[in-house]
Amino acid sequence: MKISLASDHGGFALKTYIARYLEQLGHTVRDFGTYSEESCDYPDFARPAALAVASGECDRGIVVCTTGIGVSIVANKVHGVRCALCTNSDMAHMTRAHNNANMIALGQKYVDCATAQAIVEEFLNTPFEGGKHARRVDKIEE
Repeated sequence: MKISLASDHGGFALKTYIARYLEQLGHTVRDFGTYSEESCDYPDFARPAALAVASGECDRGIVVCTTGIGVSIVANKVHGVRCALCTNSDMAHMTRAHNNANMIALGQKYVDCATAQAIVEEFLNTPFEGGKHARRVDKIEE
């Protein structure tokens, strides 16, 4: 799977950890930055990562900042993206199963590396249930 990845300075350490984890699993990572802990603006990185998912260049996306809130707002401004802020693996499961989320947002301040790994694993491995949920996702896309 090709995964779009981005963060600002407040999510850089967790993004770096996630990138290594994804590569170990055999996924292709497209890293949209940032590439250091130097202060920067999260929209500059989250938006291109979301556009890559919306265009089909990447299958899924993960964005990270201090709280996960800012990057999730930016990603959700891109038509075709359904980005959910997740703080545990159950949330990642539910957003895939019920919302067919194609991106998740994580907050480095609130999610440690082990939890992030569990969230990412659930996000990548949970299928969309379809059925009544497909009707709801269609309404979101309208």
